[in-house]
Amino acid sequence: MVNDATKIALVTGSSRGLGKNTALALAKKGVNVIVTYHSSEAEADRVVAAIAELGREAVALQLDTSSTKNFDAFAVQIKQVLKDKWQTEQFDFLVSNAGIGINQPFLETTEADFDCLMNIQLKGVFFLTQKLLPLIKDGGRIINISSGLARFALPGYSAYAAMKGGIEVLTRYLAKELGERQIAVNTIAPGAIETDFGGGAVRDNQQLNDFVASQTALGRVGVPDDIGGAIASLLSEENRWVNAQRLEVSGGMFI
Repeated sequence: MVNDATKIALVTGSSRGLGKNTALALAKKGVNVIVTYHSSEAEADRVVAAIAELGREAVALQLDTSSTKNFDAFAVQIKQVLKDKWQTEQFDFLVSNAGIGINQPFLETTEADFDCLMNIQLKGVFFLTQKLLPLIKDGGRIINISSGLARFALPGYSAYAAMKGGIEVLTRYLAKELGERQIAVNTIAPGAIETDFGGGAVRDNQQLNDFVASQTALGRVGVPDDIGGAIASLLSEENRWVNAQRLEVSGGMFI
């Protein structure tokens, strides 16, 4: 059974990449984690096992954040997991991390590209948060993941960055409207990170990697450990008074 001091976080898209790193960083701080995955149950199970090795508890659930029709059933699952595994009715932290990247020039971006990004990056976040709010404790926290691309512009990311800009506005509105429940809502905006995101371009394309490093004050490309730890830190009790903020974690990219 969870004691009163043990927190529970739900991190969407946490079977790999930044979501996985966030789940592990939270576990290192003593937080139990609900992991969600889109297609790879095996990857999610490995994250659950890694969290167990850190002395915390986790469970993995399948979730397609692009389809709002799944959200009612997912909320029912969450309610049951909370009851069966942790003998509680609510969780503490929601990290909306799940996402995809589409790099396409503005003139070549199709309506299908736009709709895909919209459904996952903005509409999905909006309505999943709405659906899960009754299960989030008063005094809990929400973190939405944006991108450095919402501040600076790189060709090929107009649609993606537009969705992330929407996320940043949504975050401020959530902070305002959820204040009466003492729920703090913030945005983390990573810079370019070496992961498999977007086909692993930043990680695997040496020319792109070198360019990003040359435009970053700290002189290198980010790695997942740079982000997961920042999210876990923002969710710590020491940062309880941070609210409605956009925190860019980019090493000083394009300043």
